[in-house]
Amino acid sequence: MSAGTLETKRDEGYIEASWGRLRPPVPGGAAVAALLSAMLGMLTLAVVNVFTAASPAFNTWVHGIGKLWMPGAEGIGPYSGKETLSLGAWLGSWVVLHFTIGRRDLEVSRWLIVFLVGVGIATTLIWPPVFEYLAGH
Repeated sequence: MSAGTLETKRDEGYIEASWGRLRPPVPGGAAVAALLSAMLGMLTLAVVNVFTAASPAFNTWVHGIGKLWMPGAEGIGPYSGKETLSLGAWLGSWVVLHFTIGRRDLEVSRWLIVFLVGVGIATTLIWPPVFEYLAGH
């Protein structure tokens, strides 16, 4: 199909239109990798938040992680470490998922449901009544 044309493929049940240069389709795996890595970063933040509330030793360790590289980490306490671990989980999982599923043609709508459930779980775990209950306060 050339630029600026409209092509109908009745046998295949769809219409293809283009007004510019054709680009190859992006596989759904790239979007799924981005969604899942964002979800894993949020879940990491939520789980670390629960464990820092439950264990003073773990809280000190998480704060130490933040102080390794973040300027002003003393002023924000263990939040610096929580964000550092969340950032590491997000970027690390994105690299791994990109190279494992990034070129696969996956159905994004199915994985969007997984993403939304994960975001819901992470949001619930960060809600103070829930994480304080789980931490034993």
